[in-house]
Amino acid sequence: MNILEARNINKYFKKPVKFQVLHDISLSVKAGEFVSIMGKSGCGKSTLLYVLSTMDTDYDGELFLKEELITGGSPNELAFIRNKRIGFVFQFHYLLAEFSVLDNVMLPALKLGEKTTKEIEQNAIEKLRVLGIEKLAPKKAAMISGGEKQRVAIARALINDPSIIMGDEPTGNLDSQNSENVFNIFRNLSDEHGLSLLIVTHDPDFANRTDRIIQMEDGRIIG
Repeated sequence: MNILEARNINKYFKKPVKFQVLHDISLSVKAGEFVSIMGKSGCGKSTLLYVLSTMDTDYDGELFLKEELITGGSPNELAFIRNKRIGFVFQFHYLLAEFSVLDNVMLPALKLGEKTTKEIEQNAIEKLRVLGIEKLAPKKAAMISGGEKQRVAIARALINDPSIIMGDEPTGNLDSQNSENVFNIFRNLSDEHGLSLLIVTHDPDFANRTDRIIQMEDGRIIG
């Protein structure tokens, strides 16, 4: 089953002049598949990820999540889909520095409002345990290391049990050891938990160990 599918996506920037940044992009990610997107800076990788994640709705073509068309959804519908069904991990962790690790992980689930605060807290602790960092739960996010912050960001991305994790250079700010840790977490989420992952990366060592590489150049998929 395809968790994510894009059909014939075209994207234009309108200013200062009309410029086509994505050309007829079609791709799919299957259940449990770990896919990376590679290409030179400026080739459209991050732009594509923003379209696939529903954060950018100004495109031509069709986008499906779990074989359901989501193109054309209302802002509220798309916000719900982003919060419930897509987990995000960015190059920068975007943790709230003065909040505890536990509170940071709980936030997307509190926003979704489908479970009690107690249930969300228990789920957040379990996510931290899966990532081997449950001992950090009471610490303020400002007080933990960069590698730990990125693990917390992954736990936060997992809190609503999404259908797919999308990452934009999630190891870009990490040293080699912490990059390896993040890769191993993603690999485990795919292999042991059946989670789909779509990760933009510049790191060939990272990409070469994923299930499949989507290669981009000048706004097109070339392999």
